[in-house]
Amino acid sequence: METLFIGTNLIFLPEVNSTNSYAIELLKNVNLPEGTVIHAANQTAGRGQRGNVWNTLPDSNLTASVVLNPVFLELKKQFFLYQIAALACYDVMAELLNSSQYDIKIKWPNDIMVNEKKIAGILIENIVMNSSISRSIIGIGINVRQGEFDGKINATSLQILTGKEFAVTNILSSICSALEKYYLLLKNGSTEIISEKYLSHFFGLNKWVDFEINNVIHSLLVKGISPKGLLLLGNKESQQTEYDVKEVKWLL
Repeated sequence: METLFIGTNLIFLPEVNSTNSYAIELLKNVNLPEGTVIHAANQTAGRGQRGNVWNTLPDSNLTASVVLNPVFLELKKQFFLYQIAALACYDVMAELLNSSQYDIKIKWPNDIMVNEKKIAGILIENIVMNSSISRSIIGIGINVRQGEFDGKINATSLQILTGKEFAVTNILSSICSALEKYYLLLKNGSTEIISEKYLSHFFGLNKWVDFEINNVIHSLLVKGISPKGLLLLGNKESQQTEYDVKEVKWLL
């Protein structure tokens, strides 16, 4: 890989329950170098937000976790890790797909959408010590060669969209390069650049979208995110409210 540190230490697993879980357990006994990537050909119990399970077919998709040491980042700014991971995924999707033919967006908090269908997801788990992030495990899943999905899942893949075969290892290499670029920007304090780019690709921005809140459906205006990474939604009375991921559900 043509990177400084992300992906230079690569651990490949034929099968694992979850690359994030594997990384967390490994860190209890091994001092992994920053940028270590755990890549699995088959992930049997991938995890997502809200405790959801991310199902994937063997040897069909990208399932990987990246270990970072963002000790420079205040705990209250941890959502920037989601932003840089999402931007890395966005850039790789835009590179592989013709962005003039496909509508590629970042859906808060952790999905990459193409034509309003999920193509990638992110799950970040942080290890906190003394009120700072000592380790961050960034899990990334991308639907690459999977040809069909459960009817209940609003998802797509690179192969479904293009009819082409893609090499998962090449996509992983591109993800590592893009993530390293944005991570170094974050480390250098370029948070405004990151946030501006993130919002420029934000799914539903300035549109009225249906959400489920406390088991009630509301049509709300998507306004962006707060400094802490909460979703900002406005109602028809021009009132603006911040929502955590556990408080609101997109209805698509």
